[in-house]
Amino acid sequence: MGSGKSTIGRLLAARLRWRFVDSDARIVAATGVDIPTIFAIEGEAGFREREHRVLYDIAQEDEDIVLATGGGAVLDPRNRELLRRMGEVIYLEVSVSEQRKRLRHDRQRPLLQVDNLRQRLDELAAERTPLYRQTAHWRVRGDALRSDQVLRQILRHLRDLCTGQ
Repeated sequence: MGSGKSTIGRLLAARLRWRFVDSDARIVAATGVDIPTIFAIEGEAGFREREHRVLYDIAQEDEDIVLATGGGAVLDPRNRELLRRMGEVIYLEVSVSEQRKRLRHDRQRPLLQVDNLRQRLDELAAERTPLYRQTAHWRVRGDALRSDQVLRQILRHLRDLCTGQ
């Protein structure tokens, strides 16, 4: 959450000439309502089930894509397995302090509509960080980097991966 998945994902997809897919955007398109509305009607469990079905459908597509998932996608073990089978999973790691800077005015994330944002981000990080690390093939720290710098690191990693370095 707030790591730059969508921003970096779009840049990477453009550079690779692949299609960019945002799983949250697919959920919104399929339901016709925004994520806060889904949470309000179905709760987090309902949203997570929708998220899994969308990721499963994306995994069945036979196309090179750059995929950005919602921050909680890794909570479901089925999603972690799907993601690892789909291709190279890159974890854009940012500190809670950086997340707080990026997300403090965001009103579209139901899990962050709390009085103490720092505490909530700490709780989410404690739950999710081990799962991100378990799922990812590779990670990049993005706190002090601009988007173009993160993109260059990822491109270098993918080049090395393709050349066996």
